[in-house]
Amino acid sequence: MGSLYISEYEGLAHLGGGRLPAMSEPSLASHVVAIGGASAQSPAFSDSTRLVRVHADANCSLKFGQNPTASTTDLRTSAGFTEYFAVNPGDKVAVIANA
Repeated sequence: MGSLYISEYEGLAHLGGGRLPAMSEPSLASHVVAIGGASAQSPAFSDSTRLVRVHADANCSLKFGQNPTASTTDLRTSAGFTEYFAVNPGDKVAVIANA
């Protein structure tokens, strides 16, 4: 069993009026969701969240939405995967193990 680490962000960092290809720390919120044989959801993203960073330490599949249920046919990631996704406030991410 592994974990999915989630960090929430308002958007890209600003410097001198321009946007940087980086997030402003600290994050708005952070969550850890266990990766197992059944779909598990994160808490709902905050009202200010527009981007999330996810890191999986086990092979898994992800699904985003208001009430998502992940299946092994959804977006597959591998152990060590880190990625950023644009999301809607109030959405969640669901995760399930995927060998």
